[in-house]
Amino acid sequence: MNKQLEHSFVELLETHQNIVHKVCRLYTNNYDAHNDLFQEITIQLWKAYPKFRGDAKFSTWMYRVGLNTAITLYRKSKRTINTTEFDTVQFKIKADEYDDTEEQQLKLLYSAVHELNDIEKALVFLYLEDKNYKEISETMGISEVNARVKMNRVKTKLRTILNP
Repeated sequence: MNKQLEHSFVELLETHQNIVHKVCRLYTNNYDAHNDLFQEITIQLWKAYPKFRGDAKFSTWMYRVGLNTAITLYRKSKRTINTTEFDTVQFKIKADEYDDTEEQQLKLLYSAVHELNDIEKALVFLYLEDKNYKEISETMGISEVNARVKMNRVKTKLRTILNP
């Protein structure tokens, strides 16, 4: 691969790396698994980059590659590897008046999302990223109507999980 293509890829990856971190957070439960998935997604992005045509925004393409990689590895790992719960690791800053309400809400949300299947997780992730249904449908390779229907079903399912 030529240096210009390599430089372009590294620059785009650095700019949009939070997308990959968010996908990793959604599909992993611990630090090591997060790093492994981040590395695997980066490798898959690198391999696929020469074929990136620019038909969609780079970030949309990156979501698609990242989610597909995570889903593939998630399915494989469900058969073989048990992970440690992510909430066993504490990332709190000690302060006298620390309000952990938001942290508890996030833990509850992630706990509920972990009960969804891999496609539903991807839908929730993109929805929470404020992607519109057109972008969600492009990223996931489904119709816009299908994305809306699936998202409404996921919302109902999450309500059931969060409010039994």
